Amino acid sequence: MASHRRPKSPSRARISVLTAAAATAVAVSAQSAQAAPKPTTAQLQAQLQQLNTESDQAIQKFDAAQAKLKTQQAAVNTLQDQIARSQSTVNSRLDALGEVASQQYASGAVDSTVQLLLSSTPDEYLAQASSLGQITDNQASEIKSLQAEQGKLDAEKAQAEQTLQQIQATNQQLAANKAEVQKKIAQTQALLDSMTAAQKAALAKSTGSGAASRDTGSTSRPNLGSAKPGSSIEAAAFAAAQTRLGMPYVWGATGPTSFDCSGLVQWSYAQAGYSIGRSTYDQINYGTPVASVSDLQVGDLIFFNGNSHVGIYAGNGMVLHAPHTGTVVKYEQLSYIGSIYAMRHI
Repeated sequence: MASHRRPKSPSRARISVLTAAAATAVAVSAQSAQAAPKPTTAQLQAQLQQLNTESDQAIQKFDAAQAKLKTQQAAVNTLQDQIARSQSTVNSRLDALGEVASQQYASGAVDSTVQLLLSSTPDEYLAQASSLGQITDNQASEIKSLQAEQGKLDAEKAQAEQTLQQIQATNQQLAANKAEVQKKIAQTQALLDSMTAAQKAALAKSTGSGAASRDTGSTSRPNLGSAKPGSSIEAAAFAAAQTRLGMPYVWGATGPTSFDCSGLVQWSYAQAGYSIGRSTYDQINYGTPVASVSDLQVGDLIFFNGNSHVGIYAGNGMVLHAPHTGTVVKYEQLSYIGSIYAMRHI
């Protein structure tokens, strides 16, 4: 006869676990059913501002390395020219001295060891020649002079080699900076692509600059008030910058048809006959400080966000600058760009 047993009741512990698991599943389902809250326009603006600042920082490092590389290449070119001239001089004087030594050897006036001089390197030639006892006073003087010339040549070669090594290191830094710039720009574009059309419109309206799209910006002349340039150089630089309105922002570019922020400043001041550094980190060292916004004059340089961005003061609280990737050279209000780091009067 079959045994009929009553099933065991689940333990309290098991009931508690099952209940907790069910509650968790319900909570997860409820959370999944609710869409993640959309970021506010202010939050989107803050994210874009942060990404643009980080991009500016990477770009200015790239610009500084690029300028350093240009300087190093010019230096090594100069050294190589000097080396070629020095080598030519040494070779000519060695040939002349060797000819005299050959003639003396043929006449039996010089020890046979002079024959070694005719087939050795310049260094060996001079070292051996200086030890010979049967050379004339004129030859001794010439050898001493040649040794000094050879020493100068060796120093130039060593300096050129050091500069070439510096160029290699700078090129590596340049590549790293370039990769960082591209990474930041990709992050910025990803954020823009994630926005809805309504969010982009709201963001553009809140900034007044079209920061969320590849727009033409404010390229028409706004009300700049009655402020005057601080100097003739600033007047000429500002006038030059105005001719670049609408030109595209391209990081690393210095004109004449595309610019990054410091590239626009460098180009504009060059048109005024004034040489200024390539990066914001250089440019902030030119001119004299401006104490307050109320003291700004047209043409003054304004540095933003920890000296990662620069623009030219246009008057009435407006700045003319090359903002960031996806925009063009245009006017914007000071408050739209970021926190002011420093102001300089050129």
